[in-house]
Amino acid sequence: MPPFSQSSPISNGFSNNHHKNNQQPSTNIITIDVGGQLFQTTKQTLTLAGSKTIFSNLFDSSEHNNNNNNIPFIDRDPELFSILLSLLRTGNLPSKAKAFDIQDIIFEANFYGISDLLVQSQSNPSQFEPFDLEKSIILPLSGRDSPSTIATTPNGSVHVSHGSKITSFDWSLQRKSTTLTSFAAIDSLLALSPNIVAAGATDFSGLQILDLDLGYATQTLNWENATKSSSTVQAIGISPDFLFTSFESGRRNSNSIMVYDLNSLKPVSQIASNEIFGADLGSAIPSTKLNWVPSLNLLMASGSHSGPSGVTGTIKFWDIRSGNAVWEIKETVDCFSDVTVSDTLSAVFKIGVNSGEVSYTDLKKFGSFNSWSCLGDSRKVNNVKKEGFGCKIEAHGHQVFCSKQGELGLWSEVLMGSSNNGKDRVFKKNVLGRSKDLGGNRITNMGFGGSKMFVTRKDQQCVEVWQSSVRRF
Repeated sequence: MPPFSQSSPISNGFSNNHHKNNQQPSTNIITIDVGGQLFQTTKQTLTLAGSKTIFSNLFDSSEHNNNNNNIPFIDRDPELFSILLSLLRTGNLPSKAKAFDIQDIIFEANFYGISDLLVQSQSNPSQFEPFDLEKSIILPLSGRDSPSTIATTPNGSVHVSHGSKITSFDWSLQRKSTTLTSFAAIDSLLALSPNIVAAGATDFSGLQILDLDLGYATQTLNWENATKSSSTVQAIGISPDFLFTSFESGRRNSNSIMVYDLNSLKPVSQIASNEIFGADLGSAIPSTKLNWVPSLNLLMASGSHSGPSGVTGTIKFWDIRSGNAVWEIKETVDCFSDVTVSDTLSAVFKIGVNSGEVSYTDLKKFGSFNSWSCLGDSRKVNNVKKEGFGCKIEAHGHQVFCSKQGELGLWSEVLMGSSNNGKDRVFKKNVLGRSKDLGGNRITNMGFGGSKMFVTRKDQQCVEVWQSSVRRF
């Protein structure tokens, strides 16, 4: 039997003749019969579902129902309907929803046309609670390859590259799919939409745009230097309007950053082009991390190189309109193992490869860089043990997350008001997780999507999901 089975159906198959309706035509209350159980709600609640849903059909037909003293009938599960009606009323699922399988709730939400509301209630970035994060779920990956990189989406879905494959988990982490690519291994991965990713490798030519629903690359973006040699991908970045790709020639004698229109994927400009001559190691360093800084409308490009004199690197801020670098930080002492920028905190943060300590420089003093302000033990700057090797750092919201070996920590700013008298800003470190979450293999990737943080570790064929215990379904 179809979900709306009656003798006189209205739009989408609702029945107007199932029950007599005693409410007055002028009332704001609407009565609905779902699977034999009566529910009452208001027109205002139903309008929250949107104009192209079954609920809007109920609203549109309410005047007709009142005039004919009929109650619309929907042949669906009344208990699941009750949960979704609570979602409409409050914007959150009721506690009784935990007694149901999330897939059943997702299926019903899709039927009623309110899946977006369900996603917002369960995986909204505003629900991210950094100080309450704990390891909650382990997502297993097939095969023997451990994750090389991850890409997240704002709604909390995640794509994981391992070997030649990309495994995707939807926002509920219940649905899993795997796509086989032409890469031997993927080094850079960026989600352009829930089902479209940009992928590249340091040993494979071109940036591929992959449709994960179709299971293949729909487009390949390339860069050619003066010798027309092949080019490999070193990093991918994104802004609201542009896609950025750092290329290096196959002969490793030139590099550049290409700027593409995010919608058409057509080239817009080319910046940071370098042709390497002789032993000019400075120009030999391609950008291996690209971060967009919205407040400055600039692209931060960073890269490092290990040579006889140690690890050196550069951090440059590029104006993509003029193609000029407007600020450059040269790293010679305790060069970054990893670096990130926080537009919210208005600062650049790094982990020193020698010290393993977090340092920052204030973007409020943009262009007048003197030195880094170390948040840990500054005496380790000249450490030769390279305690920061392999450490990762990422900014998200008002916090900066860092990994050191197998442990996770976050730095947050302590607002001192006028009592600080213009001195360095004050940041405090917190260790993430419960005692049983501490330690483990070295962390290789951190990513953030929805209300979740995703973590991968060396030689582990899985992805860790870190969530707030309060927000967990």
